[in-house]
Amino acid sequence: MSVPGDSSHFIMAPEIRAKELKRLKIEERNPRNAAVMMLFYPKEALTHIVLILRPQYEGVHSGQIALPGGKVETYDRNYTETALRETYEEVGVHTKTVEVLKTLTKVYIPPSNFWVHPFLGFTENRPQFVPQEEEVAEVIEVSLNELLDDDNVVLKKLSTSYAENIEVPSFKLNGYTVWGATAMMLSELKMFLKTSMEL
Repeated sequence: MSVPGDSSHFIMAPEIRAKELKRLKIEERNPRNAAVMMLFYPKEALTHIVLILRPQYEGVHSGQIALPGGKVETYDRNYTETALRETYEEVGVHTKTVEVLKTLTKVYIPPSNFWVHPFLGFTENRPQFVPQEEEVAEVIEVSLNELLDDDNVVLKKLSTSYAENIEVPSFKLNGYTVWGATAMMLSELKMFLKTSMEL
């Protein structure tokens, strides 16, 4: 079953970003590639997904909420391998324990010039998370019930790398504001799950 990825992404894209994405000739910018993992696992009889808080640093994604993942390295055989490797490096989830279930729609991030390829994975048991200190300030566990709750979608005024004090569609998850590319990918995941439940 497929979900209209781009349209689900734009639900959570600021208007200025949505217009930019429709206008850009992305391939002419020679973007780099990255991959992230949307990892499902059981916790207290509920399915959860893991997010990470990036540390404060000099860069466009400083202090943001993200999915475990990172850039493709030359030794990665494919994007799936990148997502699995980065999930292990960033939060300590062993590659062999993850069953990759699905690929979702890639998202382009203009400020860093990356195509990000998201994957949906599952572990049978709650992982013992080991955050990589340089890359992860905090591991954030979010129940799918919280993600699926429409009351957790809000408009929030933020200053971003490309605009000051603009209204940005965001998720409020476990006390954190999730916006930007991560929110766009979670929007597709949310639409995929809700559509699956209706079948």
